[in-house]
Amino acid sequence: MKTVCDVLGVARSAVAAKQARSSEWRDGRRARQYDDTALVAEIHELVAGLPTYGYRRVWALLRRSHELSGASPVNAKRVYRVMHDHQLLLRRPGRRLDTRRHDGRVAVDRSNTRWCSDGFEFRCDDGSPLRVTFALDCHDREAISWAATTGGHSGDIVRDVMLAAVEQRFGAVQTEQTIEWLSDNGSAYIDHRTRSFARELGLEPLTTPVRSPQSNGMAESFVKTMKRDYIAFMNKPDVPTALSQLTVAFEQYNDWHPHKALKYRSPREFRRAATSST
Repeated sequence: MKTVCDVLGVARSAVAAKQARSSEWRDGRRARQYDDTALVAEIHELVAGLPTYGYRRVWALLRRSHELSGASPVNAKRVYRVMHDHQLLLRRPGRRLDTRRHDGRVAVDRSNTRWCSDGFEFRCDDGSPLRVTFALDCHDREAISWAATTGGHSGDIVRDVMLAAVEQRFGAVQTEQTIEWLSDNGSAYIDHRTRSFARELGLEPLTTPVRSPQSNGMAESFVKTMKRDYIAFMNKPDVPTALSQLTVAFEQYNDWHPHKALKYRSPREFRRAATSST
């Protein structure tokens, strides 16, 4: 027995246990029956409005709603099984290998230590362009402030976003401590007026190496999230409608969007938990 088990690479105890079983033995895990009707209805309701959410984010939303209602929690593995059985899992394309590598760390261990900024553009259904600039905290991932314009990505817009971010976090026009302001090398960010204004607010401007978007990877990831989960399904026939929908999208991201790095809490949910624990 020992030689055979060694050759096959199995444990002798497992073989002995199988030999001792009666002919009527059945695996209880396979025979177990589940009633997933209510859970399937909840998942369908969630993914109907958020079709780009995978099972982890769906589980996070279920956890939140069950905590608020006092219902029993749902296991993430059960959510995966149910979504798999009902063909609700996302189909992921093959991963593309990136030849460039960034070994630095954008994330920080405390809020209000480093903020990052970037912008993105999309078009309304009538062809009008809309360019959005935002500021993001590199710890709690909250989109602190943002501004949109049909014009170019200018230094005036960046300075407006800076000031709005400081006022949002501190209720004043100056930070309580120096905060790093991370951005790319766009002309709106390296403008001497922008850098001077940043230091007046208590921000220390930092720029990424040339041709290294990974160095501002948190902002790049946020752009991908906004375009994939919100703008792709947004009602945007014209600029006024798109602006109102953008306001809803940013609030939904901050209040409800589960984030893997935040243990599948939303940015503001994570901040509230951190504040209460402190």
